[in-house]
Amino acid sequence: MAFCGLKYRGIIMSAQTDIQPKKTKILNYINVFRGLAILLIVAGHTMQFGDAGSLTQKISVEVFAGGTALFIFISGFLFQHLSGKYEFKNYMKKKWTNVILPYFVTAIPGILLCFMFPQSYGNAFDGLNPLLQIPMFLSVGRVHNTPAWFIPMIFLFFLASYHLLLFEKKNILYKLLVPLFVVTLLLPRQDVDYSTVQGLSYSAKYLAYLKYVLVGFVHFFSMYVFGMYCSKYKEKIDTFYKFRWIYWILMIGTAILNVHLSMNFGISNGTVSKVFLTILVLAYLKHYDEWLISHTKLNKVLDFIAKYSFGIFFVHWYFFYMYNQIFHLPTVIPTAEFGLGTCILMVILRFTAVTLMSVGALYIVKKLILKINPEAFTRSYVGV
Repeated sequence: MAFCGLKYRGIIMSAQTDIQPKKTKILNYINVFRGLAILLIVAGHTMQFGDAGSLTQKISVEVFAGGTALFIFISGFLFQHLSGKYEFKNYMKKKWTNVILPYFVTAIPGILLCFMFPQSYGNAFDGLNPLLQIPMFLSVGRVHNTPAWFIPMIFLFFLASYHLLLFEKKNILYKLLVPLFVVTLLLPRQDVDYSTVQGLSYSAKYLAYLKYVLVGFVHFFSMYVFGMYCSKYKEKIDTFYKFRWIYWILMIGTAILNVHLSMNFGISNGTVSKVFLTILVLAYLKHYDEWLISHTKLNKVLDFIAKYSFGIFFVHWYFFYMYNQIFHLPTVIPTAEFGLGTCILMVILRFTAVTLMSVGALYIVKKLILKINPEAFTRSYVGV
């Protein structure tokens, strides 16, 4: 009887082990994509050059800016890829630990810069009670850390996660992709920063920044759902590669059209060409995934960048600001003052320096945290 009991419990334990969900691994080509996406975001901030309103400036913006679209696509892809074990409460707990907490921690340097150098850093709420400024900073992101508007925006996707999966289950979500892309096309993002809100009341400034976040959410909804679609139907990615030349033509064509419209009519929507860039990057990375994996050293470098991608996103703007202050450089380096060749060299150096300083600082801080507490979950502090 004892033997039978042990045997019975063994069968039950074996069955329980068999039915437990396996841990879903991040695909290598998606991991590499994540690293390349953050490099494009850093390039979008550090590699703009040309005189204001010039063709050179418009082209540099078109080529380098807009990396957020790729980052949002990755967010949607990974959300769907890992959705097999989705449960709203646990999902939000993980997002609190992995996204919101490091956002709060890495916001500290930006908040201090807002108070210490309000004009050069661009604090639109300077003069208001600091206890009111801080929650305003954190709820819109863009003031204390320009790229960090992404966090309040992506938080809206977290809140919508249950309904996104519900609509997917009911075979509704991906039928909405075409109208969602039409919304992206017809609702371009309008920039908002320190200079554009001058003269407004504090409440009007806050609403302007809040509108920027909400418009970004609506504008990029298509890219998030498209990421989910590509994850759900991964075989479609091979089709993208098969017809890659069509997507090359569409990407270059829409980029040229956007520069033309921006130059002549003041209309700009850089996300359109980035949709096709996303398709191309995804297609090439998946097609050459085995080649990348076989080149161990290269793949390790790309994996390292991917692992540090979220941390780089959080801190690179601070080093960008510091670099510009040290070398007395504007955000967009004018060709009239330095010449085209020199400008190109300068933005390459700035991109390289900001990236390396960001990675170096994150690495040092991570090591210090682990030295103080070897069991610490460093991602909750600096995103790495």
